[in-house]
Amino acid sequence: MVEALLADKPEYFLVDIRIKPTNNVKIYLDADNGASIDKLVAFNRQLYPQLEAAALFPDGDFSLEVSSPGLDEPLKTHRQFIKNIGRKVEVTKLDGSVVEGKLLRIDDNEMVLEETVGKKKELKQTNINLPEIKHTKVCIVF
Repeated sequence: MVEALLADKPEYFLVDIRIKPTNNVKIYLDADNGASIDKLVAFNRQLYPQLEAAALFPDGDFSLEVSSPGLDEPLKTHRQFIKNIGRKVEVTKLDGSVVEGKLLRIDDNEMVLEETVGKKKELKQTNINLPEIKHTKVCIVF
């Protein structure tokens, strides 16, 4: 249903769907240039009657939330990584180590970060293989 809803809006993409045991349906959408609240509300209003008509939940007992993923949510899709090129990210690797730096590039196999290291704050490029990554979050910089 979500993919059909987004078919004529190629700038929007699905990030995640979560359904809680309380029948709370959370749909996370993003857009290449940022998801507007008005569009997210419109998607919610279009999707709600479709879910009702599909009768997926007993007695129509469900709630629906359509939102963009917050900054505290890890990046999940390749398009999210592309959208955040140039921003500072925190990468937690499977071994527990953490690397922070500016996201320079990402492809199907690896990402490249620009780290600031040492007292002289020298710039160093670090390549990280994608299978080594546990999660990646955008850092909030003030």
